[in-house]
Amino acid sequence: MTEFRADQTRVKWLETLDKFKHDPDAPGSAEIWSPALETLSRDELISVQNEKLAAVTPFLYENSEFYRKRFDKLGLAPTDIQTVDDLSKWPVIDKSEMMADVEADPPYGSYTTHGDDLWAERGWMIFSSSGSTGTPRVFRYSQIDRELWAWANARAMHSFGIRPDDCVLICSGYGPHVFAWGVQFGLAKMNVATIPGGGMTGEMRARMVERFKPTVIVGTTSYALHLGRVMEDIGLDPAASSVRMMLVGGEPGTGIMNTRNRLESLWDAKMVEFYGCTEASPHCGGYSCSHTITDDGEVATHLMEDIQIWELVDADSKKIVEEGERGLTVCTCLNSESSPQLRFLVGDYTTYTTEKCGCGRTHVRALGSFSGRADDLLNLRGIKMYPDQIEEAVRAVPGVGDEYEIVLTTNKDGLDIMTVQVEHTDDVSEQVASEIRSRCEIRADVHILSPGTLPKTEFKAKRVRDERG
Repeated sequence: MTEFRADQTRVKWLETLDKFKHDPDAPGSAEIWSPALETLSRDELISVQNEKLAAVTPFLYENSEFYRKRFDKLGLAPTDIQTVDDLSKWPVIDKSEMMADVEADPPYGSYTTHGDDLWAERGWMIFSSSGSTGTPRVFRYSQIDRELWAWANARAMHSFGIRPDDCVLICSGYGPHVFAWGVQFGLAKMNVATIPGGGMTGEMRARMVERFKPTVIVGTTSYALHLGRVMEDIGLDPAASSVRMMLVGGEPGTGIMNTRNRLESLWDAKMVEFYGCTEASPHCGGYSCSHTITDDGEVATHLMEDIQIWELVDADSKKIVEEGERGLTVCTCLNSESSPQLRFLVGDYTTYTTEKCGCGRTHVRALGSFSGRADDLLNLRGIKMYPDQIEEAVRAVPGVGDEYEIVLTTNKDGLDIMTVQVEHTDDVSEQVASEIRSRCEIRADVHILSPGTLPKTEFKAKRVRDERG
């Protein structure tokens, strides 16, 4: 009987996913891939979310031991969570719960709905969380997930202005992380040519840009900076190249204005962004559009609300904050066979607005994009700050190199101190320290290093070295 219920709820969930997958293989208009979904009214969006929630909660209960135990522990039945208004009954899930689950039930844990039978029938690929803290969460995904990812990512990349006459160089090692793979399959859906740049040095990729003339490059923000500098080092000008767009993901990008300005100036190209996470949003969750830069110069990043429910919660209480207030991102994923999740704490700070965007889309936007992941919070003598704030300060000083490092130590008197190491040809330590004070209200020591001293970033930047006891 249990197996019968698991099968029946899976059938119902897949039927519901298919019902709301409009424009599956080609754009519905020149500017918006799926106008039937991306221009819905607020009431229509909530109606879609409610119908998906009503189908996904019994599916999770019957197909995931993690969810079944959590429902039972909370004294809830799947029928208790049928609408968006019911979600507050379900406490947010953070990565520590998933880490404990995978440690108790290795190697995959029980937090997904993808078991051995599904893996044998239509398994696609294994992905792993790429965060730097705790036990990696590993996920198996199905061929149905692959198609859903490709569709969602195509919608996002269509909004950037990527079209079939583009050619995209993907600067990734193609490891078990979702970003590059999702982009690859989305571009295939769009009939866009790609150049896989895995297993190459920076110079090899720079030569690929020179020889094959891609119009778009894909990578982390840090790598886009690195590749541009490599081109300069070998006598090429990234600003004179064929590249017109940089698609970044995996770390904060468009929301750090000074970094965005530096990159766009270096390449003379537009910077656009993917936002998501392996656990609850392995395809694109947040994405740029033609009106990403608002009239007042702020960045606003769309979120796909027909396939996800995005909330913001208070960092301490985890209660929902009102629109316009700053909070941590929480995602309910409604676009997966293998890993739909209820209220996963993605954990980046932002502010939401539901005002209609100039591009015509009606889905919620994140003002200032996403920066300051809760996991990255630095606490120095009671003052709390994020590495992104330090980055904004460092980039504000002309001539500072692309690489920098934040070092936290404890001196002989037991006082915690921060030292920021930057590269420059001149002594700009006072300028950098002043910029840090103005943004973080803390005095930091600044060490000036010769250009080329710090190691070059080739994947996700690791900027903080904490040596405190």
